[in-house]
Amino acid sequence: MTLQRALDSPSLFKDTLTIQAKSPMGLFITFEGIEGCGKTTQVRLAAGYLQQKGTPLVVTQEPGGTPLSNKIRQILLNRGGYPIGANAEVLLFAAARAQHVEDIILPALRENKVVLCDRYSDATIAYQGYGRGIDTDAVRRVIDFASRSLIPDLTFLFDVPVELGLKRALRRISKKRGPAPEDRFEQEAGEFHQRIRKGYLELAGQEPGRFRVLDGSREIEEIHRDVCALIDAALKR
Repeated sequence: MTLQRALDSPSLFKDTLTIQAKSPMGLFITFEGIEGCGKTTQVRLAAGYLQQKGTPLVVTQEPGGTPLSNKIRQILLNRGGYPIGANAEVLLFAAARAQHVEDIILPALRENKVVLCDRYSDATIAYQGYGRGIDTDAVRRVIDFASRSLIPDLTFLFDVPVELGLKRALRRISKKRGPAPEDRFEQEAGEFHQRIRKGYLELAGQEPGRFRVLDGSREIEEIHRDVCALIDAALKR
């Protein structure tokens, strides 16, 4: 049975897909992009900027953020380990996200904090939907259930050519892990990452009010200035 057929089951999620986040009052900002796009650097810099301003803040990542989600992260990255099917990948990401939203993101937003998250639901649509070729409507339904329909207020998409992104990623790996193997996503062929990039850009085109697409090939400080200006504008709304 495909993921779509399973989701079409009349009993599955019958009473759960209507669960909604209870009007969080903070600001939820996500950072997205292909491997090596520079998003993690921009999360760190944005966090420093907001901390200097005295803004109540939570910085987190996906998959991860909680003990359970971090265990799932280890399974998903799975360096040199066993294979994971595409549908299983979606569901593992969903399990990690469900715990993350419940334990970290929603409580922070209800405390009127700014949440900076390194990847969120758009990554699942881009990587597993566009990248793996799973029906994106099916992926969205799983995400909707796992996230309690929580949508970011602002999403930064750092767009870079695939060749540049992979070159950066490999350079980062060599600095951090030396001869250790790449993770499962870094091992994928260039065509996989091209599909992901295309998917991200399509997602941004579908929600221009939420997405801000930034050229990730520029100088780090130049990008950081743009990010800070856009965050400041969002905080004033």
